[in-house]
Amino acid sequence: MKMDQRKGDFIMKWTHIAKMMLLIGAAGAVLAAAGCGGDQAASSAAESGKKVVKVAHTAYYFPYDFVDDNNKSDGLEVAVMKEVAKKLPQYEFQYVPTSDDDLLIGVESGKYDIGTKGIWKTPAREKKYIFPKNNIGASVIGVTIRSEDANTIKNLDDFAKAGKKLVPIAPQNAQYQVVTDYNAAHPDHPIDLEASENFEIADAYSWVLEGRYDGYFSIELAYQKNVTAKDAPYGQFKDKLTYFRYKALPTYALVNKKETKLAEEVDKALGELKKEGKIAELEKKYFGEELDLLLDKQ
Repeated sequence: MKMDQRKGDFIMKWTHIAKMMLLIGAAGAVLAAAGCGGDQAASSAAESGKKVVKVAHTAYYFPYDFVDDNNKSDGLEVAVMKEVAKKLPQYEFQYVPTSDDDLLIGVESGKYDIGTKGIWKTPAREKKYIFPKNNIGASVIGVTIRSEDANTIKNLDDFAKAGKKLVPIAPQNAQYQVVTDYNAAHPDHPIDLEASENFEIADAYSWVLEGRYDGYFSIELAYQKNVTAKDAPYGQFKDKLTYFRYKALPTYALVNKKETKLAEEVDKALGELKKEGKIAELEKKYFGEELDLLLDKQ
């Protein structure tokens, strides 16, 4: 019952953030306010003689990284980075909400030193960024299926053994690699996987309902946001679709390739926070459960 209540609270919080996202004018105000805060922090850092570390984060990826009602950077990963900052007093950490594209390009170019966006490690990304050894959080992934199949399809093995088909996944998408890895580990019952170009999310849900495909592989957070949350954009499918978890994948902070010393210091701090139980405490605060425990069970 406690877990159901936590999930209910999570969905209510997500609905609140989702409504904020629809206010386009507010988005500009948020980023502008954040910029002013950054200027003030830069001035403070200059006076103290500390090196400035710019941490870019996505502005609306609740509850990983977002901007709260007071235009303050918040979220699990932001909160973890603020704890990291306490362990590295030689730096002045500044938090900059921005878009996904600006974050990725900015960390690669050196505009930002660190970036957080609930990101997974992939070989392609490792060529562009430093990934600390210790993760900053975790992301649960799984499959959206038709409710009528829920009694027989309870996990990915059931899905694969039944010969079910996934909605195609773009090869550059990290989910594609996850399914590829599953197939390599289960050659006797691989999942039917097609490569695809990008498509609208609504198409994926419609294709599953129509029977064109049997499942849509995605992040649990996306399913909650799109289908089960109050006023979800595809809430009309709520009673016809359900979701099962596959596993949790670690999420990481990205560090600019030139900032090797900073990356090592951040990694050490993350390791200490994990041992101290601080990251687990923050995961419970933002998600209602310890996501790292799901990683340990894989």
